[in-house]
Amino acid sequence: MTNNKKGMAPKIIFQLAWGISLVLSGLGIFCVFLWWPERISQMEKVGQFSPMIVHFCFYLMGIILIGGGSKKIYDNYQKLKHQNQD
Repeated sequence: MTNNKKGMAPKIIFQLAWGISLVLSGLGIFCVFLWWPERISQMEKVGQFSPMIVHFCFYLMGIILIGGGSKKIYDNYQKLKHQNQD
């Protein structure tokens, strides 16, 4: 069985870029809360949920995006580092 290490590099780099975009999306959610509170108040008026639930859901979504993106970056960086050592 052959191990095609050269073919894995573009996949790992794509996964790193995807992880970075996830982290940036999560940070973007927090930026909206910090710098544009009027947008959040507009979103609160649209739904039938309380503002506390809306804030909780957005914060949770931001945390999940940052956490998942960070894990993806860490895992794929380790793979890339290990691949370059071989």
